[in-house]
Amino acid sequence: QVQLAESGGGLVQAGNSLRLSCVASVSIDTIDALGWYRQAPGKQRELVADIIRGNTINYSDSVKGRFTISKDSDKNTLYLQMNSLKPEDSAVYTCNAVMVGGAMAHHTYWGQGTQVSVYS
Repeated sequence: QVQLAESGGGLVQAGNSLRLSCVASVSIDTIDALGWYRQAPGKQRELVADIIRGNTINYSDSVKGRFTISKDSDKNTLYLQMNSLKPEDSAVYTCNAVMVGGAMAHHTYWGQGTQVSVYS
């Protein structure tokens, strides 16, 4: 099992930046997929960015060019650098980890979420 601990959310004016962190309880190099999701009130959860097998990175179109996903193996930490924040970025951001185990089973883990609120 994997525990994920998020931090870095807050209240910020549009145009400013935040960096979210997610510390994993295991080496992140052993995790098959790492990602950031977000969910705003009344809306579906959506993928923001992920990194698959340590090298393939995906971004949603709405954040492409503004957000950067990265990881620090020494710290077992996944980051989301968010620049040029917009009010529509406001949501609860949650980190996600997927481990592929025996019998080809996928084990999915979620952090508790951190609130990002952007005002204009």
